[in-house]
Amino acid sequence: MSPRSHQDTVSAWDRDALAGRAARGGDRAEAELAGAIADFFLADDTRLDDRTRAALAAVVRGIVAGVEADIRRHAARLLADRDRPALAEGVLMRSPDVLGRLMRAGVLRDADLMNELIARVRLDLIEEALPVAVSGPDMPSLLVRLANAPDRVVAAAAMALLAADNRRRDAHESGVGIDVDLPADLHRRLVWWTAAAVRGSPESGTDPETDHAIATAAQRTLTTHDDTDRVDTVAQRLAVAIMPRRSELPDLLVESLGDRRLRLFVALLAQALDVPVDQARAITLEPAGDRLWLACRAIDLDRSTIARIALALADADPTRDIEAFADELDAIAAVANDDARGALASLALHPDYRGAIRALAGRVR
Repeated sequence: MSPRSHQDTVSAWDRDALAGRAARGGDRAEAELAGAIADFFLADDTRLDDRTRAALAAVVRGIVAGVEADIRRHAARLLADRDRPALAEGVLMRSPDVLGRLMRAGVLRDADLMNELIARVRLDLIEEALPVAVSGPDMPSLLVRLANAPDRVVAAAAMALLAADNRRRDAHESGVGIDVDLPADLHRRLVWWTAAAVRGSPESGTDPETDHAIATAAQRTLTTHDDTDRVDTVAQRLAVAIMPRRSELPDLLVESLGDRRLRLFVALLAQALDVPVDQARAITLEPAGDRLWLACRAIDLDRSTIARIALALADADPTRDIEAFADELDAIAAVANDDARGALASLALHPDYRGAIRALAGRVR
């Protein structure tokens, strides 16, 4: 490169900014190295597989994009109504990389949020891969039968779950996340983080009118959120409406898997165990399955039913070791249900209490 062309290049980059560029490049290199080291030392059984990672990335993008679009559109409309077209246009065009800002700020590393999203993604992936009609290929689907039940409460709850599940699946196929599938507290956090990212960096400056419009738009998004519309919540209502007898529960659990309604399976399991649904979901998603088989014995499922559940889940989830399960099936079936309930008693504790116990276990020797 000639001295002249080198001078032009430096000028184009702006000499005053060169030190900043160099510093940012060094920071990026350090961050990339730290990430590579952390990834290398992760145990294989704690690392997300490629399919889950890709699905999680798509869900995060979709949810953030949906919240961002709502906030931008309404804030721009408010500003336009106040005869501030330039500000309205600025809101629509400001900070195009909202997801990037949230990622760089680290707020999406929130443990509660990521736990919810990862569980949601794993539920979706397993549900989509479940073998159809485990209980028999000629039987009508469980949810269709429940939607036509003579009990109007059960029928209404089943119809609501069909509608909620269809909305979720349509949004999943279109690539747009459903923010109403987040619990209210997590939805609130995400909305305000996104609003701040739409606003832009503190250095860029934002006039008070724009701030007010963005905040008002965020509040509007929060008021439209309804926890009762979440698929998990609707599935819980159906489980409560059914209130299965002990003799009916095994077939309902197996049929819910055959109907590819994993959330209904989780809701029925939570009700039978009398534990929070997030705890039932956690043990259902664990690849090892130890706590799930204890749960099955705690609600007195027999050897055959446990085997059918295990086979269905293993067909849908390649991380499960069905051969290891087969070797242990006799021992699992021999566990007394009182012993199983005692082993899982902590699942029913208040979540804050469980968290405090874990915190002390990690710090006190």
